[in-house]
Amino acid sequence: MFHIVLYQPEIPPNTGNLIRLAVNTGCHLHLIKPLGFRLNDRQLVRAGLDYHDMANVSVHEDLQVARDALDKRNWWAFTTKATCIYSDARFEPGDVLLFGPETRGLPMELLVEFAEKACLRLPMKDDSRSMNLSNAVSVAVYEAWRQNGFG
Repeated sequence: MFHIVLYQPEIPPNTGNLIRLAVNTGCHLHLIKPLGFRLNDRQLVRAGLDYHDMANVSVHEDLQVARDALDKRNWWAFTTKATCIYSDARFEPGDVLLFGPETRGLPMELLVEFAEKACLRLPMKDDSRSMNLSNAVSVAVYEAWRQNGFG
């Protein structure tokens, strides 16, 4: 399936929701330190319900460690700064979907490492700032999964 990478996530309920999403879609969830919470945080556990034991979650010390672990895969960076729309991308099984922290998104120094066509955005009204992280990841995962026949 797909790999969801959360770069320095900050809000425990979002990560808890994404644990559930990962289980229900067969994705592997990767968390990049530093985390804005502990993995036993009450809000994270509550949002993840009883899915924690079923989830495939890896915690990486930094993004380079995750990149090394997920080498030779297509990486997609999701950002409000992108010009390419997520639904125009052609996702393949095993692709990596990278998302930034809730309060600031992916840093520009990281985004410049991606080709323009590998930076994707979800369309929003012009006066909108951003979407909730767990909602944005859900939209992207389901589009990638849909493109691959929900296999």
